Amino acid sequence: MKNKTVITKKLDLSGVLCPTNFVKTKLALEELKKGQILEVVLDDGEPIRNVPRSVKEEGYKIIKVENAGNKFKIFIKK
Repeated sequence: MKNKTVITKKLDLSGVLCPTNFVKTKLALEELKKGQILEVVLDDGEPIRNVPRSVKEEGYKIIKVENAGNKFKIFIKK
């Protein structure tokens, strides 16, 4: 049986522009406890290029990126 990633919180940032999407992601991560997982939906292009990089620079861990059509889901561990 595969380990299932337990999502603590979901954040849909479709249509949200940079850098607002990173700010909202960071605020959501600050609400989580260490080890919890945040799922963020981002648009293709600038958001999916910038948000994961910025999140890593803040010391969080990207555990998975999924392509969901013209959007992406990223899973971030605090």
